Amino acid sequence: MKLLVRILITSALVMLIAHFMKSVKIADFKTALIVAVVLGLLNTFVKPLLILFTLPATILSLGLFLFVINAIIILLCSKIVQGFEISSFWTALLFSVILSIFQSIASGIFGEDY
Repeated sequence: MKLLVRILITSALVMLIAHFMKSVKIADFKTALIVAVVLGLLNTFVKPLLILFTLPATILSLGLFLFVINAIIILLCSKIVQGFEISSFWTALLFSVILSIFQSIASGIFGEDY
């Protein structure tokens, strides 16, 4: 149940962010649900590998390279999910930062386990 709520909240956040960022296009709420699931899967399986492979760059940048990894994950998601388009790397970077902030706020509102 917690996973379903987390997916619904993430998809609502994706729709909200896409509404205000004109360079992010999302077709409908069904696409947002798919984006939330794909982002969850990419963050679970691909992101740890990217972090491992880019560990020297992450250490040298004092962790700031993790923002780049998040943007890469968002761009990869936009390539996988039809109906979800990100216009550039910088848009993906901004989108990932805003999504992370909103997810942190939602975590504070609904509790860690939402």
